[in-house]
Amino acid sequence: MTEQEILNQIEELNRKLEEVRKNKTSVYLDVEIDSAEKERLHQEDLQRLRGLRLIDDDFMNACFDGYIEGAELLLRIILDKPDIRVKSVTTQRQMKNLLGRDICLDIDADDDSGKKYNIEVQRSDKGADRKRARYHSSILDAHLLKSGEDYSDLPETFVIFITENDVIGEGLPLYTIERKITNTGKPFDDGEHIIYVNGADKNASTELGRLMHDFFCINADDMNFRELAEKVRFYKEDEKGVAEMCKVMEDMRNETAKKIKIEAIISIMEKLKYTAEQAMDLLNIPQAERATYVGLVEKR
Repeated sequence: MTEQEILNQIEELNRKLEEVRKNKTSVYLDVEIDSAEKERLHQEDLQRLRGLRLIDDDFMNACFDGYIEGAELLLRIILDKPDIRVKSVTTQRQMKNLLGRDICLDIDADDDSGKKYNIEVQRSDKGADRKRARYHSSILDAHLLKSGEDYSDLPETFVIFITENDVIGEGLPLYTIERKITNTGKPFDDGEHIIYVNGADKNASTELGRLMHDFFCINADDMNFRELAEKVRFYKEDEKGVAEMCKVMEDMRNETAKKIKIEAIISIMEKLKYTAEQAMDLLNIPQAERATYVGLVEKR
């Protein structure tokens, strides 16, 4: 479900709320679907899957989760360090910030020397804001140093944004951002690195350009790097891989439906001055699910 479809549902809900106000009627936010609708949605998922690329967040998460060989390929090419050995890699890792905003890392990796890598893919220029890169770097640091450890023990970190467009705007394939002593021009050497990879630069004469080409490929047969092509082929052509991706998209729909209900509860509470329990009565939310929704509403 697209963001616009969600907004349309919220708008429809608000219209129903107006009817409630006037006529005291009940509201039922229907998210249950019959078998025919499920099959239609499944076919839509298959069609969408055919068009997904590594630059697409959800597909990238599936392809790189636990995939050490793929993470090594990315880091070796982007950092121009062919000897990098990745020890672990996960996708969609949540990092909590008790005093502020949490972050979710697209790719979280560690190498055998203790260096930490966060790789983000961004199709939206806004999602690749420079201060977001700074924030990711700061949250990484906050999680990497334990109480009592010396500041010198803080590991070297790399926050890497792979962007669909040239968000920096200087026409370069890659931008490396590091602190320096402005008086002398010498590097500060604090171990923090921020890198932007320009996905619009697909120069076939460079490894980085060929890598970016692969990030925008729909078909595995058109890709340059075996490590990436194998994963794309698995999730698009292998029966088990296709089933896994369809399950991911189904979970995304369920999560969207949950978000719609949360927005509905909040909207009813604000506009009708109802309690959360009264709002859930109005929406016919099952008793077994209510504690979950109350917790989610309280976090908003």
